[in-house]
This record gives sequence, structure tokens and C-alpha cells, in this order.
Amino acid sequence: MVFNTLYNLTDFWFAGLLSDDSLAGVSIAGSVFFLIIAIGAGMQAGTTAIAASDAGKKNLSAVAGWVDQASGVALIIGSLSLMLGLFIADWLIVFLGAEPAVAPIAKEYVLVVLLGNFAFVLMSVAAGALMALGDTKSNRNALAAGFFANFALNPLLTFVLGLGVTGLALSTVIIKVCSALYLFHVLKRTLGKTAKPAFNPAKWRELLAQVLPASFNMLTIILGGFITVSFIGRFGSHHVAGYSVGLRLEQVLLLPALGLFNAVMAIIGQNYGAGHTDRVLETYKKGLIIGLVLSVFLIPVMVFLSPTLMSFFSDNQDIIATGSTYLKIDAIAFYGYVILFISVASLQAVKQPLFPMFLGIARQLIIPATINAYLILVMGFPMISLFITIVCTVLVSAVVSHWYTYRQLTRLGQRAVESTT
Repeated sequence: MVFNTLYNLTDFWFAGLLSDDSLAGVSIAGSVFFLIIAIGAGMQAGTTAIAASDAGKKNLSAVAGWVDQASGVALIIGSLSLMLGLFIADWLIVFLGAEPAVAPIAKEYVLVVLLGNFAFVLMSVAAGALMALGDTKSNRNALAAGFFANFALNPLLTFVLGLGVTGLALSTVIIKVCSALYLFHVLKRTLGKTAKPAFNPAKWRELLAQVLPASFNMLTIILGGFITVSFIGRFGSHHVAGYSVGLRLEQVLLLPALGLFNAVMAIIGQNYGAGHTDRVLETYKKGLIIGLVLSVFLIPVMVFLSPTLMSFFSDNQDIIATGSTYLKIDAIAFYGYVILFISVASLQAVKQPLFPMFLGIARQLIIPATINAYLILVMGFPMISLFITIVCTVLVSAVVSHWYTYRQLTRLGQRAVESTT
């Protein structure tokens, strides 16, 4: 996860070397690109959740069957994503506040990445299956190799070959194709068979019951980001760039929490599949404790080092000020993000993905869109009010999410005790 996020920051860094407008364009394009990442994250989480039960039972044949079905779903979703992306790309870029000088740069990046979206989704399927099998190292190796390859390909394609922003996007596509091939090769060695896309309607319904809520949960995060970026865009594209870089830096600091998300989902999924429901709540509690310890060490970084971190990407004062202000304010909600991650992972692992989806809709879309529209459009509040709204919404959502998850996992354990007695 560290290498995956640093990978995105590498694109921002090289874009900043091109120009401030290029950094703004890649920042806006990154918001569109995250739609693909949302779909991929849903595929990964759904594949992990559906395959973990069979992995816990050591039924590798069943796991292989789910990989085939997930690969078939990925191809269909990839095709739909490509068509939809090509249709709405121009509108999205303008909606996100791209100024005339920035919009063509953003579109240049988006078009290349859309053509390679199949690799992103298929890579997520393989990573999810390996995670269900307890193998997180192979995906780590792919992401680490991808980071170093990106650091080499970006200057080659962007500056040496003179492709500019297209070079940044093309580097990403090439690396993800290679990563997907590598992960499926590892799966072949683990499962003893080559994955082949399968199209079983009954299996698809069961798989999509996990994939769609997880994807939609991620999608609400991305759409919420769209709303925030569109409001920030009213203050200028450079402020969008500052917020986008600050957001990616925050994601670097949240990586341990994302690692906890994956670990909690895999461990709870295996215990749930093996019938050890008494261990589910214990895993959830330990995840929260580990997350709290991590937060104590990482929050000061957001507060005190944010201006220095932002200065690595640009010397534009608007970009630096916006990013560092966002990081300092959102540090208040850091542990709230941790609680949300672990709660969502736990509920998805026990095949209860609907509550996180509905909470995500409220937290990412309905509440911030309503409040920010009133504050910015009606009352004329400054940009900082957007960041304060984010903090308040995250903290309230974390409390609600913890209450619901703890209750559901407790009931699950109680039912297990009653069934044995």
C-alpha cells in the first residue's frame, strides 16, 4: 500500500516538474481516474470476501472457480467503464473546475488511462483472491516493482521521448498490465490452474452481492471527492492541485489503516468461513487498538510537517497553502478514518456490506453536498469551511459505524454460543 500511494505521488511530482498547470491537470484527471480505482477496490474486496470462506476451508478448487467468475465480471465492468468514461470525461473535467488552460491536459491523461482500465480491474481480482488465500506479499511485490518502474518510465516517456502528460498515463497503463500478468501467474502456481473468465449467472449474483456494495461504497468516496473538488475549483485550479496533493499525502499516512483494513477483512473472513465466529469480535477490537497507536504517531506528522511535504511538489504558494491547511484540519478526523476502515472491513468479511454502503452515501454524498452547497453557494463561506465539514462528517460517521459494527459482531458471537449449547 505504501508503494501504491507513492506511485500516485510520483505522477504528481513529475507533473509538477512540467508546470503548475500540468500538476493541476493531472490532479483533476486523478479524480476521474479514481472512478476506475473505486471499481477495482470493489472487485478486490468482493473477491476477497467471497473467496475467503472457501480459503478458510482449504477448498482451493472453489477459490479457483470464484477467480474465474470474478475475471468474467471484471471484463464486463471494464468494458462498461471504458464506454461510460469516454462519454462523460469532458463533462467531468469541466465539472471539477478545470480552467481552459488545464482542461486539455486533464483530458490527455484521462483518455490513456481509460484505455488501460481492464488491467486495473483484473489486477484487483487477482490481488483479492491472493489476499483471501493469505498471500499479501505477491501484491506487495507487484506494487513495489511498479513504483520503481514508474519512477524510471515517467522521465523516459515524459521528458526524453517528449510525450508530456501522456507519458505519465502511458507509464501507468504499461505497469498495471505487467502487474496483472504477474499476479495471475502467482495464482496459477497457487491454485494449480490458469484463470479463465467464466459467466455463470447464479455465481455472478452471489459475487456481485459482495462486489457491488463494496464498489458503490468506494464510488461514494470518489463521488464525494468530486463534490469537494468541484467546490474547491470555484476558487481556482491551483487550489484543486493543492487539495489533491494534500489528499494523496494524507493517504500515505493512512496506509497503515488501509493495511489494517485488508488484514482484518482476510482474518475475519477466514474465521467466519471456518465457523470460528468467537474470534471475529476479538479481531475487530485488536484492529481498533492497533489503529489508535498508529494514529498517535502519525497525526503530528500531518500537523507539523505538512508545509514541508507540500513544498516537494510545487513552489506555488496557493498550492502549498491549500494542501497544508487541509492536512492540519483533517488531522482531527484521522482516527475516525481508522474506525471507518476497520468497521467496513469487518462487516464485509461477515458478508454484511449494505450498512457501509448506505453510510457511505450519507457521509460522502448527501451530507457534504447539502452542507457545502449552503455554506459556499448561499452564504459565501471561504474554502476552509469545506475542510471543517469533512472533519465533522467523518467523526459522526465513525461513531455510528463503530456502534453498529460492534453490535452486529457481538450478536454474531452470541448466536455461535447459543448454537453450540
